[in-house]
Amino acid sequence: MIDTIVRENAYFDSVTLMLISREMKKLDGVEEVLVGMGTDLNLDLVKMLEMFLPELEKVTPNDLFIAAKFDESRVNMDELIASFDEQINKKKESHAGDYQPPTLRSAIEYLPGANFVVLSVPGQYAADEAENALREGLNVMMFSDNVSIEDELKLKRMAVDKGLLMMGPDCGTAIINGVPLCFANVVKRGKIGVVGASGTGTQEVTVLIDQLGEGLSQVIGTGGRDLREEIGGLMMIQGIEALLADPETHVILLISKPPAPSVEKKIYDLVADSPKPVVIDFIGGNAESVLRAGAVPCVSLEDAAKKAVALLRKQTPVDFDGFDASEQEIAHVVDDAAGRLAPEQKYLRALFTGGTLADEAIKYLGEHYPIYSNIPLTPDRALAKLEGLAGHLCLDLGEDEFTRGRPHPMIDPMTRTEFFESHIDETTAVILVDVVLGYGSHEDPAGAVADSVIKIREKLASMGRDIVAVASVTGTDKDPQDLKQSIEDLEQAGVIVMPSNAQAVRLVDRIMKTAGL
Repeated sequence: MIDTIVRENAYFDSVTLMLISREMKKLDGVEEVLVGMGTDLNLDLVKMLEMFLPELEKVTPNDLFIAAKFDESRVNMDELIASFDEQINKKKESHAGDYQPPTLRSAIEYLPGANFVVLSVPGQYAADEAENALREGLNVMMFSDNVSIEDELKLKRMAVDKGLLMMGPDCGTAIINGVPLCFANVVKRGKIGVVGASGTGTQEVTVLIDQLGEGLSQVIGTGGRDLREEIGGLMMIQGIEALLADPETHVILLISKPPAPSVEKKIYDLVADSPKPVVIDFIGGNAESVLRAGAVPCVSLEDAAKKAVALLRKQTPVDFDGFDASEQEIAHVVDDAAGRLAPEQKYLRALFTGGTLADEAIKYLGEHYPIYSNIPLTPDRALAKLEGLAGHLCLDLGEDEFTRGRPHPMIDPMTRTEFFESHIDETTAVILVDVVLGYGSHEDPAGAVADSVIKIREKLASMGRDIVAVASVTGTDKDPQDLKQSIEDLEQAGVIVMPSNAQAVRLVDRIMKTAGL
């Protein structure tokens, strides 16, 4: 049976509703359920799931709906509604006593000294709210996406004119005056300033700097489109200028995919005049261009962190492209791993929640193997070109195609759990994953990976086979999740845990070569 209800003018944030949808789907007799606001995107998803009924024809983005497909002999719509009400009331109770200003104006009146606003509202409203905040003299971090590039350019020009930050849209990571915002980790304060156009790339670098014993002055996000021709790197440049003027910042580190050529020139011209040392990791970019600008190029995110720390300590930065462990230890791990594989096990399955970490893996492994992906190096390696499961696969599970109607996999690991079940079989040799801790992330992402690895190893054991699983954990011992326990849980499940994404990727490369994949 298919049924639906609509509650007019009942707004809840999308992540809350997606998580509730997932819990309701676990009810006995429920085949499919979607709880959401009446946006075009959600209604399209209802149609795709074949649950669209006439009651949804007049629903608006301000209305809540529940659409469900279920076996009415085992569950009914009243029970589904009761389940929703119970879970949403728990959410309300957890925030009881917290004042939540309903408008920007009321928030400003409640905190008159505030100079920063984080926006996480539907994309169609985000630009107007950001403009209002900038007019009030507030710096903006826009977590929202689905904002037009024209609006982004307008907002960033306004911010530059006012000497403000306009981070985003789709800016997921920042640390301002020691405060982690959105997806960010708890790191020490220090003298290294970061401007990053990539969220998990920025997280990886900041936690490694923390683990190396140094800290961060400011971590400024730009949003992923900032270095495109249309935007001109306005916020990257604004961020660099802010760090140049900041007496607490002694070393500057820039992180991004390669910018548009005209934007790259602007950044290099600015960097060339910098009195402070600058480290640049334009992932996959041209190292010679960085050197000509007087900056320090990098071979990986980890290398970028190490070089920034070296410069801060007045040491000569050198390329790091190896392992923390000795060559003898690595050789032992590689031989043991490769020796566990049967001849029929031929393929890599790299399942990432962090887009920049996935990109780093593809760029390295893609030099040696044909890696198919939803973010491929070349069109001939697009996911659609892969026939069945016969090939090496590296996915960014945080891309829109996998998050439509559901939370980002860093928030809810269910997406990756499902890919473990659907894309790993008896032909799989090596699994590569990232585990990202910190604010915004799931309460136990390592536990979810460990459970998936245990299940797949049990499944393969019944066929007389094992599998090799390799992971890195992006986090610090001060994050809300338990870093030490996360690593222990993974290792107890038989996962090889490496100190960084770059080292995990290099280890996988060694294992694949040794196994002849």
